[in-house]
Amino acid sequence: MINPQPQASHFVDGAWLEDAAGAALAVIHPATGAEIAHLHEATPAVIDAALAAATRAQADWAQRSGAERGRVLRRAADLIRARNRALSELETLDTGKPLQETLVADASSAADALEYFGGLAANLTGEHIPLGANWAYTIREPLGVCVGIGAWNYPTQIACWKAAPALACGNAMVFKPSEETPLCALQIAEILVEAGAPAGLFNVVQGRGAVGAALVSDPRVAKVSLTGSVPTGARVYAAAAAGMKHVTMELGGKSPLIVFEDADLDDAVGGAILGNFYSSGQVCSNGTRVFVHRALREAFLARLTERLAGVVMGDPLDEATNFGPLVSAAQRDKVMGFITRAQAEGARLVCGGTIPDRPGFFVAPTVFADVTDDMEVARDEVFGPVMSVLDFDSEEEVLARANATEFGLSAGVFTRDLTRAHRVIARLQAGTCFINSYNDAPVEVPFGGTKASGVGRENARAAIEHYSQLKSVFVRMGPVEAPY
Repeated sequence: MINPQPQASHFVDGAWLEDAAGAALAVIHPATGAEIAHLHEATPAVIDAALAAATRAQADWAQRSGAERGRVLRRAADLIRARNRALSELETLDTGKPLQETLVADASSAADALEYFGGLAANLTGEHIPLGANWAYTIREPLGVCVGIGAWNYPTQIACWKAAPALACGNAMVFKPSEETPLCALQIAEILVEAGAPAGLFNVVQGRGAVGAALVSDPRVAKVSLTGSVPTGARVYAAAAAGMKHVTMELGGKSPLIVFEDADLDDAVGGAILGNFYSSGQVCSNGTRVFVHRALREAFLARLTERLAGVVMGDPLDEATNFGPLVSAAQRDKVMGFITRAQAEGARLVCGGTIPDRPGFFVAPTVFADVTDDMEVARDEVFGPVMSVLDFDSEEEVLARANATEFGLSAGVFTRDLTRAHRVIARLQAGTCFINSYNDAPVEVPFGGTKASGVGRENARAAIEHYSQLKSVFVRMGPVEAPY
């Protein structure tokens, strides 16, 4: 078992760094409530050291060939895969997610990102533009120092979803994990150095919002990438805009999952389970508004209840466990507040709705039926294991209701009629969509939202556009004509 206590709180300029003057940051294992590590927030001196190191390393890194940068990223991917078990155990201790899940969904997806962008690095070229007797060309250049701000639900994955395209393009990064889950990004930083990245290329500093604000507002920073809530995103976006910085915002959602009357019942129920209860519901793209055609509603609820009997709640380090706690006591209490108010508003509790009698921050998988569009539980992001089932009768009706939200991260459709599936997906206002599936996120596919759910895209070739800029060069081959 990996020791959760890191050598120091921060990883800066290729080495562990501690500054005990920073505010205390206790790491709590969500399954027990016990403190498993003790860190300190970054002081101004730590933040300055990280940004200075990133600035220096970026100048060196940008001069290297794309092929060389790619080799470093691919070596890091290999190291992560070789250490998947230990990294997954640390992720489970940090987040509370079951080891059954982290073994396949966290460090492995981080390695996928490093491998994918490592393969792209040598091919980040410009273009030649013939203009008759003259011509032009473009050069793809890095932005400089990027700041990444992570969320607590997928700390290892998020660190690499941001670092991989940034480093492939020739940038450096200072990454601030969520204060709830500060451990895993430190391991990624150490692995990158072992893989051959120059000291200071990827730095990790810990802290709460004030540390993030100091990073975002620093003039040495060219780009900010945040994964978090919409309110946090709005504040960070405004601060970045004040310095005319590039931004990527991957924010929250209240996504619709539409189940038509001809859907395969078990597939639809499985998709709803993945879109509501995986990671104990702490997934931004979750399809928490499950619109079920009235003709299928009772069969759907009955089969869903049967399937939820397969939940195994317990020690997340036991691979038989398939449902873990929420990340903190505060998040558990927030989710229970939503549950209490949903019942008061008239939602019908089908199952769950309780705090199990066990240590840790567990909330039982909860399903509400008879939910209406105006209820709080159907409007606001819960970020916990709470599914709202809403009835509908027609395609036009459900489309209008599904789009009637400020969010636009994801959407899903279950139907055997693929013509209808594509027609409905085309009209749904969401950036990441699924047909007869939910919450698949391969690195080869762009991920991101519309409306209040975000700006820009992560993953795939689309991410390259958000971590680089084009320089255009016009070349005149003849004499210059001037009016005087």
